Amino acid sequence: MKNQTVLILDFGGQYNQLIARRVREHNVYCEILPHFADIEKIRALEPVGLILTGGPDSVYLDTSPKLRGEILDLNIPVLGICYGAQCLLYALGAEIKPGADCGSGEDCSEFGRTSVKFDTRSLLFSGLPEEFNVWMSHNDYIAALPDGFADKFISTGQSAVCGTAAVECSGRKLYAVQFHPEVNHTEHGGEILHNFLYKICGCDGDWSMSNYKDECIAALRRQVGDGKVLLALSGGVDSSVCCALLAEAVPNLTCIFVDHGLLREDEGDEVEAAFAGTPINFVRVNAGERFFSKLKGVSDPEKKRRIIGEEFIRVFEDEAKKIGAVDFLAQGTIYPDVVESGLGGQSAVIKSHHNVGGLPDYVDFKEIVEPLRLLFKDEVRRLGTELGLPDTLVWRQPFPGPGLAIRIIGEVTPERARLLRRADYIFRDEIAKAGLSRDINQYFAVLTDMRSVGVMGDGRTYDCTLALRGVVTSDFMTADFARIPYDVLEKVSLRVVNECSGAGSPCGINRVVYDITGKPPSTIEWE
Repeated sequence: MKNQTVLILDFGGQYNQLIARRVREHNVYCEILPHFADIEKIRALEPVGLILTGGPDSVYLDTSPKLRGEILDLNIPVLGICYGAQCLLYALGAEIKPGADCGSGEDCSEFGRTSVKFDTRSLLFSGLPEEFNVWMSHNDYIAALPDGFADKFISTGQSAVCGTAAVECSGRKLYAVQFHPEVNHTEHGGEILHNFLYKICGCDGDWSMSNYKDECIAALRRQVGDGKVLLALSGGVDSSVCCALLAEAVPNLTCIFVDHGLLREDEGDEVEAAFAGTPINFVRVNAGERFFSKLKGVSDPEKKRRIIGEEFIRVFEDEAKKIGAVDFLAQGTIYPDVVESGLGGQSAVIKSHHNVGGLPDYVDFKEIVEPLRLLFKDEVRRLGTELGLPDTLVWRQPFPGPGLAIRIIGEVTPERARLLRRADYIFRDEIAKAGLSRDINQYFAVLTDMRSVGVMGDGRTYDCTLALRGVVTSDFMTADFARIPYDVLEKVSLRVVNECSGAGSPCGINRVVYDITGKPPSTIEWE
């Protein structure tokens, strides 16, 4: 059964992934495509509705992305958000102007929490209060609505400085909001999206993890048949869930666990133990020297990712030759990997994930199988539970495929990896002792390339700075820093500087700092 699909057209907005996440929270399947996506590809998805994202541009400039008329010819409900709202209305003849040209000496630009009065007779705002706070972020404003249509456009939301905070043409099911309903700062934002999906698009909520599991298993059987599948198994959440899914779907599965020497403390042995005694054909490859050799002298994070991505593939190819006639390479790629690597929409590449943008041009396999490619992290966990995986695997701390290589700023060496491995263990150990491991969605240590003066044993030191990172998030697309109690951070700091001193290593750690930035503006990982 094909799920109803709402399509999100990306105009470069920073919240496009969050919109998708919010739509799926309402049990409606959605995908993100760039605004210039081929119209036949869009038609093939048979969307029941469209959402146009925000973006950084001014729609009246010649160089700005525009909404194509053929999109509107689909005659399905459309919701434009911020720039997407201006784009929709501009395509139909509205006048969009800079906020500074508002007239009467005022500026119609709006940023942050803003109170808006709504017309609750609109289906989009039905059942909601007549006034509440929303999150605004726009320099331009809607100066005049489209005219000359039998079905009139009307303003259904007004703020103190902007008379067109929300606009609609209900006869054509076209809706536009100048604010961002997808962010938590907008009160009743989830209800606005629910109204659009169910009352306007007519969705019936057919997206569930149980259905996804059954459909994915059936699709894998069609794709793979009796072919041999080689899975890149890291032991993390994504690849473990991928493994369980493939085990139910394909008869010839071999799991290759590559220990690239950049894992967390004792992790290689733990992963091997977790799959011992199972019917899965598990193969461990100790390739640390191979990866460190390739990374020698490399400091650029994107180059690290590309090197590791390619070397992973080469190790798998070598192992596949030992097994003989392997047709498919499987990976635990998830949707944030795809979007952040610049392949899911219009937005810029944030970082090339080793299993997406880091893949080499040539891969010696018939196809790459990625059954989790359209899932967010929390959806992967739900699928893992649906598949019967234990909580120890489903709730394992996220760990990037490149491992400690992207948590070591600058050159990656065996000595620096050992230093970070121990410091990271101390951090995770103290978090667990404090009973905070399920309250913080991701936490880890970063070995920076900054050295500073310290004093230990009445002597001067000039050693490395360790950064600690902890975040709270529901979807890993946006995140806030975790408010770890000071006494826990103090214990971590004392242990790190005592257990990771410079004795016997090129550089010890004499300073510990805590990262208090969210995502955005930062990413969760440092590289």
